[in-house]
Amino acid sequence: MTDVEAQQLLAENQKLREQVSLQEQENRLLRQKVQFLMKRIFGGGQGERVDPAQLQLALEGLKGVVVEEKHLAEAVGPEKTAARPRVRGRKPLPKLEEEQIVMEPAEVQAAPGAWTKIGEERTEELDLTPAKFLKRVYLRPKYVNRRNGQIVIAKSPSRFLEKSVPGPGLLAQIILNKYVAHLPLYRQEKMFSEQFGVRVPRQRMSDWLERAAWELSPIYREIEKGLFSGGYLQADETPIRYLDPDQPGQSHQGYLWVYGRPGGDVIFDWQTGRDQEAAKTKLKRFKGKLQSDGYNVYECVARELGGIVLCGCWAHARRKFYDAQEEDPKKAAWFLQEIGRLYHLESQLREARSGPEKRELERRAKCPVILKRIHRALKWFGRRILPQSQMGKAIGYALNEWEQLSRYVEDGRLEIDNNLLENAIRPTAIGKKNWLFIGHPKAGEKSAVIYSLLGSCHRAGVPPRDYLMDVFARLPNMKAHQIGDLLPSRWAAARKKDTELQAKLAA
Repeated sequence: MTDVEAQQLLAENQKLREQVSLQEQENRLLRQKVQFLMKRIFGGGQGERVDPAQLQLALEGLKGVVVEEKHLAEAVGPEKTAARPRVRGRKPLPKLEEEQIVMEPAEVQAAPGAWTKIGEERTEELDLTPAKFLKRVYLRPKYVNRRNGQIVIAKSPSRFLEKSVPGPGLLAQIILNKYVAHLPLYRQEKMFSEQFGVRVPRQRMSDWLERAAWELSPIYREIEKGLFSGGYLQADETPIRYLDPDQPGQSHQGYLWVYGRPGGDVIFDWQTGRDQEAAKTKLKRFKGKLQSDGYNVYECVARELGGIVLCGCWAHARRKFYDAQEEDPKKAAWFLQEIGRLYHLESQLREARSGPEKRELERRAKCPVILKRIHRALKWFGRRILPQSQMGKAIGYALNEWEQLSRYVEDGRLEIDNNLLENAIRPTAIGKKNWLFIGHPKAGEKSAVIYSLLGSCHRAGVPPRDYLMDVFARLPNMKAHQIGDLLPSRWAAARKKDTELQAKLAA
């Protein structure tokens, strides 16, 4: 074999080795993606919670790598909060309408005068009386004046859905069944028929819901006006399938865009797309700080419209490091533990019920050193990790969003993440697993209005049935300038004030 042939064989061998190495890396990344998708589909049972002991164990051995930079010499986890004492025994039943059944011994019944009561034993039972349908009939007798022949009759009652069958109780129950209990209308039709012997066709219920959403839309618009004039807004979006009558036989992807402010109301906006135009539908009326995930549409809208300052979501950044644990547990543990420090401070501020000014002072004093350490680690590891790996994606996301992620420190009104808004979205995610898709594009607008009111009720701690029944009774007789009184947040405040007043009068 000549020297030239030997050199060729060595070069070919080296080339094959490089190809094998690249394929091994690609296979490893693909296996990691498969494991990641399986966890997303089948779940891990623990969400994003990580035991601090597991983090500390994962950190062992990382110090040798991190020590290459002084600021990464040590990773200390957040302080552990004291465990809540476990309450033993059965919790007392809530205060409810009480039915008492006195069970006298047979001996006492036989000779009551021979016995003296010295005490009693009490056993409580929680029971439920089934709901029932009833037919409400409004009778308006007519009268004629015997002297002048004048005929009088009582004024027709104001009803939420004029010239329609459902009373407020039935309409509220249909809404709660569909949008809170997530029962599709066809199941409600079957339930009403089998349990109560009353047939209520699903198409008729759908028509009632459409009319109800139209009647409730002034409250929706009032919520929107208040939210978009507040200077701080959180935004997110969730996909929902819908059917297009112009293209029978196939479903399409639509989206509910969600906007809210911590401690305030929330609104849903139905759009058939997830592009820039869909976001501008609402955001064109907003100026201020917008908190969202790293979806680039928000950046495009902020740049085009102006007056919008983007703020990031640490929950999204943390979630990506959580997903990278199996691939690189040591580095993921270090980042999770440092991010945990930021969340630990937020937990302390929340427990102390700190206001915006106090939160801003505490954050400015304690967060910069943690953020600086995380940022240096991101840049240092980012140069040494494959961008397409789970860890590489987590680092890349955090670096791309770093300016937005850091802004919450400067404003005590801002939350550290968008979790409160994601909680508002959760009912829609549960619901669409049952009713699968929206039957018509326009039906999405109906769902958006109702989800907005119910979501705002949940945030304000308002019982949705009480709220709906009151709205159905008051809305038909209200002037336009009075609609604001029916916002769930204001309704809750007024109800609290009435309760406190009644308590004072009773005392």
